[in-house]
Amino acid sequence: MDKIVLGIFSHPDDAEMVCAGTLSLLSKAGWGIHITTLAPGDKGTAEYNREDISRIRKGEAARAAFLIGASYHCLEMEDVYILYDRESINKTTALIRKIHPSIVFTASPNDYMIDHEITSKLVQTACFSTGIKNLEISERPYEPVPYLYYCDPMEAKDILGTPVNPSIYVDISDEMLTKERMLACHESQRKWLLMHHKIDEYILAMKRFAEKRGKVINKKYAEGFRQHLGHGFPQDNVLKEILGDFVVIA
Repeated sequence: MDKIVLGIFSHPDDAEMVCAGTLSLLSKAGWGIHITTLAPGDKGTAEYNREDISRIRKGEAARAAFLIGASYHCLEMEDVYILYDRESINKTTALIRKIHPSIVFTASPNDYMIDHEITSKLVQTACFSTGIKNLEISERPYEPVPYLYYCDPMEAKDILGTPVNPSIYVDISDEMLTKERMLACHESQRKWLLMHHKIDEYILAMKRFAEKRGKVINKKYAEGFRQHLGHGFPQDNVLKEILGDFVVIA
């Protein structure tokens, strides 16, 4: 097994919100970490044009990734227009084949924003397609299908308000300072959310949610996940094998 982890999300700062603590733990366990966004965050602003905010946000994402020794990639799709189509599937699958991860994290299949939900579907298909020979991309296929984990949706609910509960919790109490520093790298988003949502709780809201998850397992902070267990995907929980007591099964 290649000791490589890939987090694939829609926008810069998504990974920091939902799985940065776990990525930090895996980095400390000797795994190589890659963080990818499908889009550069080109709509997440009220003051810059698309080119400028894309450059700013990709720089913020790279600085955040650097804090845990991770590499950052962007597939240069477009905010709001992340689509489940041939081109997007091929781009996502090509990335996975290039990086060759054994573990992949992505957005929840049910979330507040369609970009996140489509990203989740793209990643599911791309993971399944790693070994499909006749896919129309130049990158060589490989086996086996990587482990796939879905992160928590925003506020742990779907669009109808139904709770989405994880089956796996990771104790990130020792990693919260790192997670906080990573999220703080996304300074442009703090300003954008203050203007767009009229709140200035970018980091505080993240910490409250991690504290809520932590209470379930009697820890200060935690992150929640669900493992993709459909046909063709690995069935054992490799996170528990790697991180041991930091992982609690619900």
